[in-house]
Amino acid sequence: MWKLAAAGLAAMALAGCGLTRGMDRDDLVAEASACAPQRFEVYFAEGEAQLTQAALQAIGLTGTRLQGCDIRRVQVIGLADPTGGAEANLDLSEQRALAVTEALAATGWPAPAFEVGAAGESGAVTATGSVQPMRRRTEVLVDAAPR
Repeated sequence: MWKLAAAGLAAMALAGCGLTRGMDRDDLVAEASACAPQRFEVYFAEGEAQLTQAALQAIGLTGTRLQGCDIRRVQVIGLADPTGGAEANLDLSEQRALAVTEALAATGWPAPAFEVGAAGESGAVTATGSVQPMRRRTEVLVDAAPR
């Protein structure tokens, strides 16, 4: 039984090789376009809305990579963990979203494309009562397409 299975696998492997003989990798694999919808996150220290050096570099790289694209819309949503009061967390999440928006605009992205939102601590505690500290961030959704 094992010999039959091994022979079948060998035959399939050889058959696959015959299909690609003479073909270049570029004929088989298409590179993903940078000019496509994307999502990324920018993280902050607890209680902070100032961008770190690493965050600024990541934003700069993303901005540069999408420079030649048609940026149709950019949603920047600020989030906060439940530490502190609800009103303060809403304010903090808005400051975070604005900091990221300003950094993206500085890379040359069109300002009218931005939609800025703030969720505060909403959703920062799970149904079981667990706190989600990874909520110290902004979520950025980019609707980009080739020009």
